[in-house]
Amino acid sequence: MKLAGGLPDLPVVEPERKINMPIPAHISKFLNSQHIPYQSYTHSRAFTAQGIAQAQHLSGKKLAKVVMIVADNKNLIMAVVPASHRVDLERLGQVLNTNSIRLATEEEFKDVFPECELGAMPPLGNIYHLDVWIDEKLKSCPTISFNAGTHAEIIQMSFADFDRLVQPKAAFFGVLLH
Repeated sequence: MKLAGGLPDLPVVEPERKINMPIPAHISKFLNSQHIPYQSYTHSRAFTAQGIAQAQHLSGKKLAKVVMIVADNKNLIMAVVPASHRVDLERLGQVLNTNSIRLATEEEFKDVFPECELGAMPPLGNIYHLDVWIDEKLKSCPTISFNAGTHAEIIQMSFADFDRLVQPKAAFFGVLLH
């Protein structure tokens, strides 16, 4: 059968559906054990911070993304910036007082977050025995939202609870992407 435009009538094919993973158990257990109130939100799978912000209808300034950094050729550090920003490595290197700083490769950090999807780790460094540095701009928001260990779910909590829980170090090292 042909449609009015002369194109063949093709069968409807459902897009491949990927099952959304729930928040990894160790993350929810940790938050619950610390009596931290939080909400989780499911969204369509997204692999970039800006894509997640868009899927959640959040400003890129209100969603935190984790960028894994290697300092002094050995120390893994979680650098956390708004989704609309990138890490200024030179500035962060000055803050950390190191001349040796670079982005970590996925190979270097994939085993540190065994229950998380690669690249979807939350900025809860105390679970993983990692230092967390947060860009000062995130402190101005009353809430913080971040990956929940999957590419299809975020966690949102008050910034005050996040700060009390994680005790991140803070500095200005994020630079607006556009």
